[in-house]
Amino acid sequence: MGVVLLKIEELEINPDTMKLEIDIMEVPKNCVIVISEGRAKLRELPPFGEYKIITHQGKVKRMRKEEGEEF
Repeated sequence: MGVVLLKIEELEINPDTMKLEIDIMEVPKNCVIVISEGRAKLRELPPFGEYKIITHQGKVKRMRKEEGEEF
């Protein structure tokens, strides 16, 4: 079972190398990583629903989760 994230987690990009290193054993099984303007954020995907990434002028403006469940 993956790590439960209650909010968006900011990931650290090494400023010297501009590389992002991720241990895939420590992130949720189903997640998304978004990189914009030298910043990286990770968010666990909902079991049912949509995850929208809203951009403005080529930059990420907002990340929005819309959840649902099977009826």
